[in-house]
Amino acid sequence: MMIVAPIAAMLIQMAISRSREYGADAGGAQLHGNPMDLANALRKLHSGSQAIPMHATPATSHMMIVNPLSGFDDEAFQHAPPMEERIARLQL
Repeated sequence: MMIVAPIAAMLIQMAISRSREYGADAGGAQLHGNPMDLANALRKLHSGSQAIPMHATPATSHMMIVNPLSGFDDEAFQHAPPMEERIARLQL
């Protein structure tokens, strides 16, 4: 139990973080009135992060809008949902 509890807590925290991210996207789109504008902004952030390498550590990556740790692509352990999924949800 002592080994499983921290792992379960981490998974629950990540799930909550992702749902908050989706909720923030939906709220921002509702405030602005046009979800496509937010989707386009996310696309620009994503493409900009691909073009300009970010120098971040795992300790500071949670403060970024776009995942700066390109070498660590395991979706289950990322703090934010994939940018493509966020854009797809805004386009619905």
